Amino acid sequence: MVTGRHANWVIWLSIGVISSVSPVLAQDSSRPSSAVSPAPVSPAQARPLEAAEPAVQSLPLQIPPSLIAWSLDTPDSAQQISGRITGTVFDQSGAAVAGARVRLTRSAQSQALEVLTDDGGNFSLTNIAPGPFQLEISSRGLAPQTLSGNLHSGDIYTIPKITLAVASELTEMRVTPSTTEVAHDQVKEQEKQRALGLIPNFYVSYIPDAAPLSSKQKFELAWKMLIDPVNFGLTGAIAGVQQAQNNFAGYGQGAQGYAKRYGAVYADGATGTLIGSAILPSLLKQDPRYFYKGTGSVRSRVLYAIASSVMCKGDNGHRQVNYSAILGGLAAGGISNLYYPASDRDGVSLTFENALIGIGTSAATNLLQEFLIRKLTPGISSRLASRPQSDIGEISTAPGGQEPDRLSVPAGTAASW
Repeated sequence: MVTGRHANWVIWLSIGVISSVSPVLAQDSSRPSSAVSPAPVSPAQARPLEAAEPAVQSLPLQIPPSLIAWSLDTPDSAQQISGRITGTVFDQSGAAVAGARVRLTRSAQSQALEVLTDDGGNFSLTNIAPGPFQLEISSRGLAPQTLSGNLHSGDIYTIPKITLAVASELTEMRVTPSTTEVAHDQVKEQEKQRALGLIPNFYVSYIPDAAPLSSKQKFELAWKMLIDPVNFGLTGAIAGVQQAQNNFAGYGQGAQGYAKRYGAVYADGATGTLIGSAILPSLLKQDPRYFYKGTGSVRSRVLYAIASSVMCKGDNGHRQVNYSAILGGLAAGGISNLYYPASDRDGVSLTFENALIGIGTSAATNLLQEFLIRKLTPGISSRLASRPQSDIGEISTAPGGQEPDRLSVPAGTAASW
């Protein structure tokens, strides 16, 4: 049976064969028949009928050009027709997701097609060529989803309900300690610093960008210095030297004279430390510590150490005049006139004399800090080396340099490094 699919082929083939054979047949039929009877043929000349030559030679098949053109334009299968992909996006609560991004990709194509869902969560991708595809659906705050399918010619591919789950967000928290917390760690480190493993070396920082101390921390550091057992021992030694040399003779000798000298020496240190290292630094926003330089030429380090007797670092990190130490020395000298013997009180002249002596003593101490005392303080290098580089500068080690407790009488000073 000839199907409708090949009917046109059969018709055109028949017409082609007929048009090719008919001219020959017409030519043979138009020949006049001979009036002369054929001559008799001898039996020997007779040939079998099967061996007789054909009257008509075989004819070549000729196919019209129009038939060839038609056959090229008509494929064996139906022509591909573009289709459409539709769907609706919801969240886990069942609410439609408006503005979700729907992205269509194909492995053979570099460019992707994107649309956004409408207020009802619906989307439609039109004029899509048939074949396999992938859809990537995403929306802010929701986990993305990838779907795949195969679009047939002329089809409308409807995706079942698309539900996006809530994204499981990873929150990175960077815990940065406050300045007060960093300074607290610095104070704990600097309280471990002791020259020769014994003498407190609290008021020196070996880290140039140490965090500024709060007012509370300045008072706590001063109190820690005043109640340190070594400080009591040094005060007793200084009082003993004064009594042996009969300094401040008005105190007399014996236990009573020693007790008075001991109290005066300790009072010098207490008033100088509290006023010059806690009260005024809190009011003036200044750091009472000496910041170890440790680099540069010897000359530059010497000049830095001497200048630090009258200069300091403010809580804002800038160098400024050390009003706290200077005024603290004057205040301590003025207060000392209240408890030194009347014969040793020279009023204003003694006060300024003691303040100048205190500044000179602070400069000498700073020079020792810059070139010697670090070498005599065990554990400094190992603690800094074992600490991560990011921590260096966040954990300070020790403050000071200005020794307000030395601003009173020449011999009546508490030796605090």
